[in-house]
Amino acid sequence: MYLKHYGLNVLPFTITPDTDFFLNRAGYQDALNVLLVALRTGEGFIKVTGEVGVGKTLLCRKLLKSLKNDFKCAYIFNPYLQPDTLLFAIADELGVNYEPITNRHALQKKITKALLNIHANGKRVVLCLDEVQAMPVQTLETLRLLTNIETEKRKLIQVVLFGQPELDVLLEQPSIRQLKQRITFAYVLKPLNREAMKSYLRHRLAVAGYKGRDLFADSALDYLHRASKGIPRMINILSHKAMLVVYGRGEHLIKVKHLQIAVEDSPEAEPVKRFSLFNGAPAIMRWMSASLGMSR
Repeated sequence: MYLKHYGLNVLPFTITPDTDFFLNRAGYQDALNVLLVALRTGEGFIKVTGEVGVGKTLLCRKLLKSLKNDFKCAYIFNPYLQPDTLLFAIADELGVNYEPITNRHALQKKITKALLNIHANGKRVVLCLDEVQAMPVQTLETLRLLTNIETEKRKLIQVVLFGQPELDVLLEQPSIRQLKQRITFAYVLKPLNREAMKSYLRHRLAVAGYKGRDLFADSALDYLHRASKGIPRMINILSHKAMLVVYGRGEHLIKVKHLQIAVEDSPEAEPVKRFSLFNGAPAIMRWMSASLGMSR
């Protein structure tokens, strides 16, 4: 695509949560440190919330990658689970063998045995759940009951909940107030301010192999921050499209005019109109076709 034009090894602004691009500043390292400290001190429930696209899944994956060999990790990314299905998912993550037809009581006994065996081998179990704001209340209560399994000194399973701000609303329901009381550590991931966004852009470009001068004009940084609202996912989307436009024109420095085209092509961006069509093609395709001499 535009890798050779910019001297890159990989695309710098994909929306896949790649831990190689994890930024050890701008709040993300603080969040990771909170999680690591909480898990090492044996806390039962930990909560991380943030808006859509702010980087919760990337943080989750970085956490799982950062935990050393003394942790047994389980990761469940699908929140739409009924209570029994959650137990089966946890059993699968822990490598528990069970018969095709197994009732909840029998499955809980097998999970308990597995947790005890893991503890006896000197390891701790960490369960990370993503998008928890969409999890049924009954499933959350099943999760709480599972964390009752403990020795005299330590919980046998620790749980990290990742979710959008709606998770806080869900936890206000009286039926799961006991779970809320067990959340001893909580962290809110916030959008990036302008300076943090600038560092974020430089970091991702450097990881991708970029070694040139600043790619974004100062005015473009201002515009990008307003348009993306500091949300990393939107920053990635708009930056990638702006780089396509600049590449298509044979230029190098990203300016406001390039980002304006990217914003026109991005439904969730602000502040200009959301979509621009040209013969049925999005604005970004119009500019790419014209710049590369493919328009008719």
